[in-house]
Amino acid sequence: MNFKMMPLLTYAVYIVLLVLLVWGGKIATKKKTSDGFHDDFMSLEVTKSLRGLAAIGVILHHISQEALFQQCKELSFFVNAGYFFVAIFFFCSGYGLIKNLDTKPGYMNGFLKKRLPVILVPYYVSALLYFIFRFFICKEKMPPAQIVTGLLGLTMMNEYAWYPVILFLLYLVFFILFRKDTGKGRAPKLFMMFIFIIFLGMVFCVNGHFAWWAKKGLWWKMGAFDNAKWWMHEKMLLFSGEWWVNSPIAFLIGMIFANSEQAIVKFMKKLYPLKLIVVVVLYFGARILSGFAQFKFGYWTIEWNPNAKDPEIMKKVITLFCQMPEVVLFVILIFMIMMKFHTVNPVTKFFGKISLDTYLMNLMALQIFRFLLYGKAGNSIVKPYHSNCIIFFICVFAATIVLGLIFKLICDGIMRVIAGKNAKKVLKEKAEQGSKDKLEAVLDKTPNVEPEPYDKK
Repeated sequence: MNFKMMPLLTYAVYIVLLVLLVWGGKIATKKKTSDGFHDDFMSLEVTKSLRGLAAIGVILHHISQEALFQQCKELSFFVNAGYFFVAIFFFCSGYGLIKNLDTKPGYMNGFLKKRLPVILVPYYVSALLYFIFRFFICKEKMPPAQIVTGLLGLTMMNEYAWYPVILFLLYLVFFILFRKDTGKGRAPKLFMMFIFIIFLGMVFCVNGHFAWWAKKGLWWKMGAFDNAKWWMHEKMLLFSGEWWVNSPIAFLIGMIFANSEQAIVKFMKKLYPLKLIVVVVLYFGARILSGFAQFKFGYWTIEWNPNAKDPEIMKKVITLFCQMPEVVLFVILIFMIMMKFHTVNPVTKFFGKISLDTYLMNLMALQIFRFLLYGKAGNSIVKPYHSNCIIFFICVFAATIVLGLIFKLICDGIMRVIAGKNAKKVLKEKAEQGSKDKLEAVLDKTPNVEPEPYDKK
């Protein structure tokens, strides 16, 4: 057995993840609970911990996509698992919106002013920090148009920042659909949200991974992108990648679950073992369907097919529709498992608090330490026991946390300023009406830079 070539880092990561799942884990039994199921499996604390696990998973996914890691077969399990972790974020956000709508009177009053800054501030702070990093530290050459559009958020300065863009659009449509909600007759509104999510998917299917439509003919096949303008390249334009659209369907599932939670949970509890088995079988069936579609049709239809004569948009559409059931069944399986087992520990709670921050800062950490994998010449370096992979992994993980905490401090500071201005405005309006109730609470409120927190008691 050649230990020098074994994916030792992978085994260590599996052990750590197992510890995180067991540490603080609680199994619902009839002795501990009234009916053998957790009543708090969708509470704020539990879902924060779930988001923490998802945040760790996203970091592992991004690291695993490094070429040397794939060459060494380290963290192979996480290479194509990113959309599952992001689906958890979307599910929790959609769930939180409906729960807050149902439990907080006047929740939609000033919704855009309260919720959109929570998304937009991190997005634009991220764009500014990545511009400083790329332009001034990495000395990357950027045309003026790229700088302007990047800072305006019209093109991607940070290619990992696509998640806030999608969340912003979903929140905006949620406000349009539910601003006059009465709690009844929500099916048409939920259906319209479904249509909008499908529309987002179609935007990617037409747009593709790069500006294939920028020139006549298969221009990217002839000299690739050597002579192409900056905006024609991959990951530059919005919606340039299937990762933009293959997981937002979980947002809708979270909304549906929150809207009919009692009925759904009651249904799931009856014959739970049988229904769990059915969901597991359906999930793996959906995985097979998704894998078949990606192999047979695929998202990279023109990029990897030298014989392609057109964009082959329909192949992307088929692949997307075959992948969506996999995401839906995944989040259903997750909350079914959490009905019987969930975990909360200091590590998952910590990452749950900075999940968006680490998400947005992870790319910078990767870029800082890539010299450990490729050296100055850009060639892969495989050291015995994959030691440089291990060092890279530790450095990136640590740097992601540090950068995430700094990023959070910056965003929180900006949000305090915004909250203070809003509070003063509210104070003035209330004073004019002769009422100053609860103004101290408004002035002291510090928003959390997280997608839609909610309370469930």
